[in-house]
Amino acid sequence: MDIRKIDDTISVAPQIAYADVAEAARLGFKTLVANRPDQEEFGQPAMADIEAAARENGMEWVYMPVQSGNVTDADVDRFGAMIRDAEKPVLAFCRTGTRCTVLWALNAARTTPAQEIFTKASSAGYDMSGLAPRMAQQSENQ
Repeated sequence: MDIRKIDDTISVAPQIAYADVAEAARLGFKTLVANRPDQEEFGQPAMADIEAAARENGMEWVYMPVQSGNVTDADVDRFGAMIRDAEKPVLAFCRTGTRCTVLWALNAARTTPAQEIFTKASSAGYDMSGLAPRMAQQSENQ
């Protein structure tokens, strides 16, 4: 499991396996978020199995699938509400972790300077500089 910390409230990861959930709980994560649609790719673990593991390990489970390469403003709104209300820290996963980071960055742009977002994302191994125009738009809409 490749957990990448963005800040004290959220970390992201590429696809996790059923067996990874107990380790995530042991590491202190309280909420597990799937931003990957079930059956997006042949052979990926079933979300129902990961959900069962999350519940078995006392974690809150959030299934919030987002189409790769097509993060909508409605997706960002839902993600923002989830982050605000979720028990923290949160571990969000998708195929590579990028989708989760995009959701976080666009939501964060509503209240956080872009450079701070770029720095946090970069520290986690994700380049969000291509989102600059959309982040500016998110900031203006608040």
